[in-house]
Amino acid sequence: MLCLTVFLVIRSRMNTNEFKSKVLSLSDRLFPMVARMLGNNENAQDAVQVIMMKLWDKRKQLGKHPNVAGFVFLTARNYCLDELKKKTPEIENLELRIHFVESGKTVEEELEQKELNNLVRKVIETLPTQQREIIILRELDDLEFKEIAEITGLQVEYIRVLLSRARKTVSIELNKIYSYEQGKI
Repeated sequence: MLCLTVFLVIRSRMNTNEFKSKVLSLSDRLFPMVARMLGNNENAQDAVQVIMMKLWDKRKQLGKHPNVAGFVFLTARNYCLDELKKKTPEIENLELRIHFVESGKTVEEELEQKELNNLVRKVIETLPTQQREIIILRELDDLEFKEIAEITGLQVEYIRVLLSRARKTVSIELNKIYSYEQGKI
């Protein structure tokens, strides 16, 4: 019986290869979220390394965890929130990853797209905290509802409601801005 117990304890630990395949492989998906939360790429690179070291130290618990990816994202989110509590975040450094399609855009179209991106960023910054976090995780970090639920601890249905409200608010605010600019208000 003791041999079986020792075997189960040893087996539940995550070895180096399992850690590389299950945890380190997520660092590319983790980086954009961490960069967005911390405000710049250099801090994000350092943070991802620290997060991976913390996860390596917790590899015993990771071997037993039913959802390793969720645990990794939750650990990263909590680390970033702790770092942000230590210092005042600079909202101006919030970098949204909205990519331009370079196919045949004129200078005017590109400027309009940049202006729209800035307006969307400003509107997103005014959203309530949970709505802002959900819309960024879903639309910018491209995470699935299940992954967002694991990170935030919220139910998928509630996440859908928050995302819907956030999208509606962004739409309403953009309509107000464009209506005002066109002299309709």
